[in-house]
Amino acid sequence: MTQTKTALFFLAALAAAAALWLFRPVSAPAAGLGLFPYTDPQAVALGEQLYAEYCAACHGTDLEGEPDWRVRDEDGYLPAPPHDATGHTWHHPDEQLFLITKHGTAALVGGDYQSRMMGFGDVLTDDDILAVLAYIKSTWPAGVINRHNQINAAQ
Repeated sequence: MTQTKTALFFLAALAAAAALWLFRPVSAPAAGLGLFPYTDPQAVALGEQLYAEYCAACHGTDLEGEPDWRVRDEDGYLPAPPHDATGHTWHHPDEQLFLITKHGTAALVGGDYQSRMMGFGDVLTDDDILAVLAYIKSTWPAGVINRHNQINAAQ
């Protein structure tokens, strides 16, 4: 991707995030920990079940993602990224991850960005989406969770 395309992509993502602010989840964040109830065993168990049903087919049963997830395929799409500590999921704040899951990547980024990641807002409740994301976060090593919490605190 050229620097111009990268800059345009970043600006489009920023604009889309601002536009989707109205669609943010209604649940209040826990103090300093973000939106995801990753320390709640019931939420994590529900999230694990929902992840297996709705996410694992693309993102892997062990959150490993698809092979070559950073390289566009022959149709120009990026494969599903891993959600384990080797991926970039933890580089994004909770609200952005929630919005991507609820509305889909293309809706968040905007413009003519294409993604196979659909939104699940018509399939899962906000609490279900938070539970899936809580499950994902609960699998990360403590250092990654701490860094992700710092990213959330900076928002």
